[in-house]
Amino acid sequence: MQEALLWSVIAYCSGNALFTVVMGNAFAAFPIMTAAIGWPVLVENFNGNPAAIFAFGMMAGFCGTLCTPMAANINIVPAALLQMKNKYGPIIAQIPTAIIMLVAITIMMRVFAF
Repeated sequence: MQEALLWSVIAYCSGNALFTVVMGNAFAAFPIMTAAIGWPVLVENFNGNPAAIFAFGMMAGFCGTLCTPMAANINIVPAALLQMKNKYGPIIAQIPTAIIMLVAITIMMRVFAF
């Protein structure tokens, strides 16, 4: 049971981040992942705290925002304004932080939401 919970938390957090990369915005990805995994699996099946699960889920989505060129306002525009040679420079610089944050958020969700 605990292993299934851990894999569900990993699927929800990483799914939020990856779907945000695809969609370009955590606000678009979050409701879909919450309807698919967050509410039915984590809240209903594992009796998790909805406020904690959804807060950590939204933060996991923001990790994906750091890694996508579709979030142009924070990833592409600064490169143009700073006249960087590589227009993906901000994204490359943010990926390690996003990965560390995603791992930390996943651990915190598992510890504090259940």
